[in-house]
Amino acid sequence: MEGGKMERWNVGTYVAIGFLLSIVPSFHLSAQIGHDPTQSPFRDIRRGAGPVVFVGHLGGDRGRADAGPSDARTLGLRYDLPLSRPLVFFFSATYAKGDRFIINPEADSASPDRRTGPVDTELLFTELGLQLRLSGAKSWRGFAPYLGVSSGLAFDLNSPGDTTQSGYRFGTKVVLSGAAGVRWHVGRHLTVQTDARVLLWRLRYPLSFYVPAPDSSVVVPPDQPSRDWSVHPWISLGVGWTF
Repeated sequence: MEGGKMERWNVGTYVAIGFLLSIVPSFHLSAQIGHDPTQSPFRDIRRGAGPVVFVGHLGGDRGRADAGPSDARTLGLRYDLPLSRPLVFFFSATYAKGDRFIINPEADSASPDRRTGPVDTELLFTELGLQLRLSGAKSWRGFAPYLGVSSGLAFDLNSPGDTTQSGYRFGTKVVLSGAAGVRWHVGRHLTVQTDARVLLWRLRYPLSFYVPAPDSSVVVPPDQPSRDWSVHPWISLGVGWTF
């Protein structure tokens, strides 16, 4: 009798232990994950290349001679090409319509002829650059911040130049840029992007800007260099498509 009870007890014990061992792994895994993966705010970013159309506004200073272009509305096309999960290569072309002032170094500093305008100026920017996705291959609720750097050229498409025969012209400039932005992945293919950039180029002043006018004033002080970096904040909003 006692032997039968002992045997039944051992069988029951083994069954209970087996049941506990079978549920412990699943309990442990659920404790590790913490939530349903389908409800996670993180999503994989679709890997692929595609175009981005963007509009924006470029401001900034006009240089110490007040002769450089600024206050421009911009329209551009960029193509993004991922190099790795966090790194994106891009190239872009941007049309900018702004304005500039015409400087007459032969006029007195108090004369209205010293600086006239502003007059319309049209520029073309071409750039190559890199973007670093700060969230790697994931987005948080569709949002993915990034940092970027680029370099390229700025071309003077249509500018009156200095009709005063001062010799100043914008010409073609090397441009450098740094950016911080956010890409919103609306769907698998569609994105909305906004960023804030700083664009730099270097102006060059002619010798006439250093020659004294009749009132002994000069456009640029003689102790200042003939080359001058100008800084331009640039904000933009774009819509992209990833193939």
